[in-house]
Amino acid sequence: MAGQLIGRVVDSETNLPIPSRVYLETQNGESLTVSSIGEDSSAVVYEVERGKGKEIHTTLSAHPFTANVDAGSYRLIVERGKEYTPSTQIVEVNDSRTEVTVKLDRWINMQERGWYSGDTHVHREIADLPNLQLAEDLNVALPLTYWVREFRSKPLGDSGPNAAPQPSATLIELDSNHVIWPINTEYEIFTVDKKQHTLGAVFVLNHHEPFDLLAHPVREVAKETRRQGAILDLDKHNCPWSMMLLPLMDVDLYELTNNHVWRTEFHYGDWYPDYLPSYLGLKGTDERYPEDSWIRWGFANYYALLNCGFDIMPSGGTASGVHPIPLGFGRVYVYLGERFDFDRWMIGLEKGQSFVTTGPMLEVRFNDHLPGTRFTGRSEEPVSVSVTGTATSDRPIDLVEVVLNGEVVETFSSGTASQKGNVVSFTANLELEESSWMAVRCFTTAENGRYRFAHTGPSHVTIPGKPLRPRRDEASYLVKRVADEISRHEGTLPESALKEYREALEFYEAKLRSAR
Repeated sequence: MAGQLIGRVVDSETNLPIPSRVYLETQNGESLTVSSIGEDSSAVVYEVERGKGKEIHTTLSAHPFTANVDAGSYRLIVERGKEYTPSTQIVEVNDSRTEVTVKLDRWINMQERGWYSGDTHVHREIADLPNLQLAEDLNVALPLTYWVREFRSKPLGDSGPNAAPQPSATLIELDSNHVIWPINTEYEIFTVDKKQHTLGAVFVLNHHEPFDLLAHPVREVAKETRRQGAILDLDKHNCPWSMMLLPLMDVDLYELTNNHVWRTEFHYGDWYPDYLPSYLGLKGTDERYPEDSWIRWGFANYYALLNCGFDIMPSGGTASGVHPIPLGFGRVYVYLGERFDFDRWMIGLEKGQSFVTTGPMLEVRFNDHLPGTRFTGRSEEPVSVSVTGTATSDRPIDLVEVVLNGEVVETFSSGTASQKGNVVSFTANLELEESSWMAVRCFTTAENGRYRFAHTGPSHVTIPGKPLRPRRDEASYLVKRVADEISRHEGTLPESALKEYREALEFYEAKLRSAR
């Protein structure tokens, strides 16, 4: 017999309706969607499956929702971004009208603490983003309105009479602290001369005019990026061309939480498994690696690049719209203080005054300064840095780790008597005798046993005459990555592109000669 489910989602403290993301499932696991009720209400249904990964949900405005279903038991899951504890309950729907009110508990308010979130890798329609961002409480969205996938194509594409209208270079303000910048470009090369030959992806964020450039030479793309005052965001660490891009493009950002880290099951364990560095000793084979190895690999690759002197800061993106993942599931928080401002948010993102997260919150200071701060010492004196902070989660914190030049030098956990289960406050005192960088990361374990993590932007100490150097195994790995790519591309890419790869190889070979 048919019944009607009517639901409301409210904040448990204020009892006021709030936007949210809703999952409705039958007893046998079938996913259903819901619709919104009321004038000016909105609902956006998202259904994407890839392998075992299935993401079927509805994002709702702050209005009631409804579903016409058969009488019976249903599993109702309601979430809102990262700062509310998800609600899961079994709802018994009778053969007429069944009403339910879901009260979501906010476990932290990051905006009150001066932190504002963003997703730097978005493939959702701009028209849907007002609904999505409020449902996920995501302050900044950077939708990739231009997407190049062929080596010899340009972002602007068809400019004829049937071409899609180009977005205006105007900030879209949903309210005082939720905004969309509508002009961003992804160069993600899968084919060369229409034949399968993957290179990878890099994003140009916050530009004002469409790019009339091919993906190669990449230096020209970088030059135009700087001319427009935009920034470059590196996609996944094991994209084939990623290590070549760093020396050639002066990339600004590195997706430390990327679009392979999903709410649903991990899928991409076979994405270039032969690139997995043997020196890390991570779990994996030539055929596949698990999610924890993927995450640790991303960290280690980032550390190797920092040790090579690249000035890259962490970003967080989902590719929601392509992958089975909610918008902002992995996100980056930037510190602004009392007032939100988009331009300042982008500056803070580029400076690394930030942390990325898939769950916990991580507020850290280095000598009372934000992440991304740079300190300069004297060659004859060590530099003292006090690392202080708090890791907070709606679940127990497993570990907090202070990382120095890629090595864990201090560890804290909620298991110690001085710490509360979901809050770990910490202090670590470092004495640095050579140029170094430092950051903090933390881990929790989700209900399904998977990692959820946060990671700050790095702070740097420069000591004259004592430069930062990569480890020999890191530099050797980077040399091999680029050398192997040159071999793979010969006969496919033009000589102008191969020349850029050779320049990158020379850069890493020089790092190897001076490695520690």
